[in-house]
Amino acid sequence: MALQLKVTLVRSAINRSESQKRTVKGLGLTKLHRSAVHPDNDAIRGMIRKVQHLVTVEPVE
Repeated sequence: MALQLKVTLVRSAINRSESQKRTVKGLGLTKLHRSAVHPDNDAIRGMIRKVQHLVTVEPVE
């Protein structure tokens, strides 16, 4: 079974760079405290690292 990551938006993307706003949207996060589940791969990890100050991440089986 592949490990997945649950990503939750905990801080707003207002007053952030356009690149960070697009990354948050690309992760499927639109409103605060909403979550999205993604496969654990290098592309998703890179997106999370770019906005790590705005999100929390937890593993999901």
